[in-house]
Amino acid sequence: MVRVEAMLGLEWNSALEAPNPSEIALTPADARRSWVSRASESEVLAMYRSVRDVEDAPAPWWLRALDRGRLRSRAEGYAIEDAVSELLSSRPGWVFVPWVDLGEVGYWEYVPSESGVYGPATPTTVQFTDSHRGFVHLVPAHRGAGRPQAIDFTVADLRAQIEDIELIA
Repeated sequence: MVRVEAMLGLEWNSALEAPNPSEIALTPADARRSWVSRASESEVLAMYRSVRDVEDAPAPWWLRALDRGRLRSRAEGYAIEDAVSELLSSRPGWVFVPWVDLGEVGYWEYVPSESGVYGPATPTTVQFTDSHRGFVHLVPAHRGAGRPQAIDFTVADLRAQIEDIELIA
């Protein structure tokens, strides 16, 4: 008996991998080099669903949201990433971190928040998520064991509160 699932999972992992870049991605748009980001949206969604039906399938937040009907298109997800990038890349202290788990997009980190009041801290981060319809999580700077609770945000919330977020951090 041939196990097709293993090959499908291997093919999916290859579809998620981006070619080695000559430069580090400074925004999510710079990191859109994998097959999942370039191929026909219907092909990507069909392959994702095939893999997901037989095993755990890592995927970008926008693909999970698209699969669940929370986004109408990949372009809509990219527009959210681009709006956050436009806001944060224009502000001092924010850096895009492209080194994440396979399939994930990356996140924004507020570097000044690494220096906590009582020593080094995990910095404030802005992450993309499919867990709510705002698609943005703000994770406050924190120190010590455990993970802080992510706060559900929208791009508009982030835009309206960015100065306060930076002051608190």
